[in-house]
Amino acid sequence: MRYLRLIITLLYLFSLPAQAFDDAAEQKKAQPNILVIVVDDMGYTDVGAFGGEIPTPTIDSLAAQGIRFTNFHVLPTCAPTRSVLLTGTDNHTAGIGAQVLSPGQVGQPGYEGYLSDRVVTTAEVLGNAGYHTYMSGKWHLGMEDNQSPHARGFQETFVLASGGGSHFSDAMPIHPREPVVYRRNGKVVPELPKSFYSTIYYTDMLLSFLDRDRDSGKPFFAYLAYTAPHDPLQAPRDYIQKYQGKYDAGYEDLREKRHQGLKAQGIIPNNSALPKWPSIVSEWDDLSSAEQANQRRDMETYAAMVDILDEQIGRVVQWLKENNQYDNTLIVFLSDNGANAAPTSAYVQDGNYSYYDQFDNSLENRGSRGSFTVMGPGWATASSAGLRLFKAFSTEGGIRTPAIIKPAGKPEAGTINRSFVHVSDLMPTFLDAADATHPSSSNPELAPMQGHSLAPLLAGEEAQLRSAPGVGYELHGTQAYFKGDWKILKMPIPMGSGQWELFNLNEDPFELNNLALSEQDKLAELIAENKAYEERVGVVYDLVPQLKVFATIATALLAVMTLVFAGLVWVLVRRRQIGTSILALIQIPGVVGLFSAYFQQAAWFLLTMAVLSFIYLVIVKAKWTVRALPLTGALLVAAYLWLISGQLLALRL
Repeated sequence: MRYLRLIITLLYLFSLPAQAFDDAAEQKKAQPNILVIVVDDMGYTDVGAFGGEIPTPTIDSLAAQGIRFTNFHVLPTCAPTRSVLLTGTDNHTAGIGAQVLSPGQVGQPGYEGYLSDRVVTTAEVLGNAGYHTYMSGKWHLGMEDNQSPHARGFQETFVLASGGGSHFSDAMPIHPREPVVYRRNGKVVPELPKSFYSTIYYTDMLLSFLDRDRDSGKPFFAYLAYTAPHDPLQAPRDYIQKYQGKYDAGYEDLREKRHQGLKAQGIIPNNSALPKWPSIVSEWDDLSSAEQANQRRDMETYAAMVDILDEQIGRVVQWLKENNQYDNTLIVFLSDNGANAAPTSAYVQDGNYSYYDQFDNSLENRGSRGSFTVMGPGWATASSAGLRLFKAFSTEGGIRTPAIIKPAGKPEAGTINRSFVHVSDLMPTFLDAADATHPSSSNPELAPMQGHSLAPLLAGEEAQLRSAPGVGYELHGTQAYFKGDWKILKMPIPMGSGQWELFNLNEDPFELNNLALSEQDKLAELIAENKAYEERVGVVYDLVPQLKVFATIATALLAVMTLVFAGLVWVLVRRRQIGTSILALIQIPGVVGLFSAYFQQAAWFLLTMAVLSFIYLVIVKAKWTVRALPLTGALLVAAYLWLISGQLLALRL
């Protein structure tokens, strides 16, 4: 009996390591692979699953087996979005408080221009949790070796350190101030292969990383950050030819079709009306035949770039399936901001416009190596399909982007989720899926994540993610704050009025109905919460010099306007012209009305009163000084209205 007990005890002891091994294997098996695919400057409706006509079968298949997030929000430009995506924090906390620094922001905390030491990346956390971590594509979060992704937790990398450039091997920058720099594991790549095309090569590199480690038994976190379809618009000629003639009807026609596509996909209601064409963008019929030919080619090239993106994403998906990893991979697809309407001149800050003279943008070479063309405001408006404005704005056209998540596990029928979701929610989701802990829980010097895990939404357990607190925005003077269905927005002059606007996005996703006057309590509540947000993350509100000029002009116009109307009232009262005095006095509330939510209506009322006063004084033959005052006031009002209407953007687009 004694020997029997000894044998049983030994058998039990020997079984412990095996049991522990089995438990570890089960835990490892439970950790999913995570693949994050980010495209650059893609509009809301550019893929089939979001109403587009460009064939995107791979992306559409992810939507058919996953969840389309129709209310997914990023930041207005590239680098801030990427900083939030990788850290789960606010962009100011992450060190990318601005993409273009103003003088007052230089050297300030939150405006380092690279990922700060206050944050950790998903790659750093998951690497410590036993993951392989890979990155291929655009970094844009620091140019130096010690700021590269290889220094921030990515074990294998091939990256474009800067914000963009030629998609071919000539590596021409988008502007001379930011040279094209590629890095392989932190070290500068001196020369690209002659056959280099960004979308294909980034995919090649990621597949090489995956192939090398496919038998390691470890899960992976892969960040595939394409630069397409960011300008310059370039693609192999045979892909461009596939779309020849597809866009001959122009961008208004495409916008209407994309809007109908959104309805067909169930993304917007069938009774949703398409907003009128924005006045700041030229209509197709106003273009010359030569301009139309160039514009058609640009959209053909853009479509070709999206086509290649889907094809290359398909290669990665095929690898996952062939290696029995597809079901165990959480896949995220998103764009970093809305469609880009900016001209090449938008990149110029030093007056060096001559840099772009070297490119051959003839119709024959347009879209090929050595050309530099952009999407432009017409096609960007079509791509947004009714959403307001584009990249660089905190309007919905700039920050609401297509997003798809295919959860790990057996594929299920695709669904649509309309909950407000923010890019900061992705890192918490990844750590939740990997059962990893953010180090801020034990290190108070590290910033905690601000986002929320999407796990309840991915499991279908909840339809809405958050109600409070809200999510704040500040970038290049544009401010916004989201809470529930509500959004407040303020855009500096001349991008907007410089006043707070209020929208209910559930009822008005196109931001057509400003409720700031009728919902003043809600407006005040959100303004107060936004102020607290800005204080918490350390916003340095300092406009770039160009915007400061317009802010000064607007202030001067208001000051002169006030003096003119005060002088008008004084002269008229002194002359005891009762009727004209009343007209003049009515103009004073009009001046105040310029600061209200309905500034346009109030200002037009003011303008009308000024003109009526002028006409009256001419009729009664008053002195020229009295006649000149209302006319001067009317002209000042007209100038101010134009300045704050956003129409000045037409000169930049």
